[in-house]
Amino acid sequence: MASKYQKIQNMLFVTSFLLITAPLTTAADAVTDWNQRAGDIVVNAKIGPLPAERALAIVQASVYEAVNAITQRYAVQDTKLQAAPGASVEAAVAAANRAALTQLVPSQQSAIDHVYQAALAMIADGESKAGGIAVGEKAAQAILALRAGDGAAAGESYRPFTHAGVYVPTVIPEAPQWMHRKPWLMTHPSQFRPAPPPELGSELWARDYNEVKALGGKNSRERSAEQTAIARFWEEVMPPIYHGIVRSVANMPGREITQNARLFAAVTQASDDGLIAVFDAKYHYGFWRPVTAIRNGDIDGNDATERDAAWLPFIDTPMHPEYPCAHCIVSAAVGTVLQIEIGDGQMPLLTTTSAAAGGVARSWTKLDDFMQEVANARIYDGVHYRNSGKVGSEMGQKIAGLAAKKYSLGK
Repeated sequence: MASKYQKIQNMLFVTSFLLITAPLTTAADAVTDWNQRAGDIVVNAKIGPLPAERALAIVQASVYEAVNAITQRYAVQDTKLQAAPGASVEAAVAAANRAALTQLVPSQQSAIDHVYQAALAMIADGESKAGGIAVGEKAAQAILALRAGDGAAAGESYRPFTHAGVYVPTVIPEAPQWMHRKPWLMTHPSQFRPAPPPELGSELWARDYNEVKALGGKNSRERSAEQTAIARFWEEVMPPIYHGIVRSVANMPGREITQNARLFAAVTQASDDGLIAVFDAKYHYGFWRPVTAIRNGDIDGNDATERDAAWLPFIDTPMHPEYPCAHCIVSAAVGTVLQIEIGDGQMPLLTTTSAAAGGVARSWTKLDDFMQEVANARIYDGVHYRNSGKVGSEMGQKIAGLAAKKYSLGK
């Protein structure tokens, strides 16, 4: 008999498929409509969060290059494409998405083609449509070629720490090769590598240790119902959880389609670079997770950290080193890009949903509140320390600055 978790996962998969194959709406422009569809398609491909982040960055870069080639609103282009006069922007967006997704997630070809054909059916046949399709396909192929040698295809070669003949846990950590990828924005993966994590004898370490021990335990009596809901919400690891917040901005009245294509390109490149940077730091320092630290609290040389031999985190601990927080670098990269884009303008209600929480939605009126909630959530989850959240957020802000500079955001 299927477990309750498996049943929920199956329901979410069916719901996601129905959303993908439903007719495209007219509530937003083609860029934002396709962003949601592409996110669902990549999630259903089950390629994992890191490849999914890379895939969506490639998709959104392709879309921006295609749209901007037609509208010529911005000077910044990676491909220097030219479009036929009068080419359809909507056809270009559809073709760029289809061409990129077909290469990146071929297992989803049926869903990709269904959405693509539905989109094209809404565009009148003729030279405009043909011109849009042509530039969209060229944009995708150009970006795919640009990223073909970025290191994502390199095999992992993690060497477990052991002595000959001694058993150690046999699960291989996640994506140790990711720190060697070519960034979109940074000059190299270690450009923003932070200082080391706190000394184990420090007051800072004791503070962080005791906070996550109290709030992040599986059976914590100190974590409130609201904190538990936040923890469950941000257990989600796939990139579309952040794209819902971006769409809250993209769907604001008065925004133009090239402006939104630029925004999604900037956000996805910043978040993809964020994961490159954070995995560089994680594997450089190899800092222990709370479940390891708390079960070994008697060996860290700090009298203020009492051992709990049976402590478990609220969620399963991710299979990679702790420092810094990956969720925090991504949320800060996304949030900071949006802050720069909006500037002093009116902030919309920021809303997104979490598949991990069963499709529940959460909303914020301030980007700072959203970013801080993510950092707090990873403590409530029992998988990160507060300082790691702070450091990860600072790294994300720096990477967002590079994206803002490249794309002249806010102008």
